Amino acid sequence: MAEPARFYFEDVVLHGVLETPAMTVTEAHVALYAGLSHDLPVEPGAVPEILPLCLTVGLGWRVPQPPLAVLAFMGFEWHALAPVRVGDTIHSRSRTAMKRAMREGGVVIEERQVINQRGEVVHEGKFTFLVAKRPAA
Repeated sequence: MAEPARFYFEDVVLHGVLETPAMTVTEAHVALYAGLSHDLPVEPGAVPEILPLCLTVGLGWRVPQPPLAVLAFMGFEWHALAPVRVGDTIHSRSRTAMKRAMREGGVVIEERQVINQRGEVVHEGKFTFLVAKRPAA
């Protein structure tokens, strides 16, 4: 059985940008999230503040690129800039802000934005990953 395709440290393009397809946030998304987290919306139609962060991670699996060969998730910082409401259509844009090689891998910092249907950045932050280098052939 062939190994699944992976995107290694050497494949990461500094300042490279990826955009995900869009999705419309529904009551079902809010209900599923609230059922798992017990983080309930503050008012009807509101989306819990952390849900867009969770959705942007999932949207990252929809880009036409193999998954990043992540060895460790090292941390993140995240800011909610504006509320997201049920019915909003969001997508994500990420940019590789920094990459630093190490012996068997490298550190990658990705800046990510969640953008609504009006083109407004509603959430943004940074993810820091330890990414594997391509195995020797």
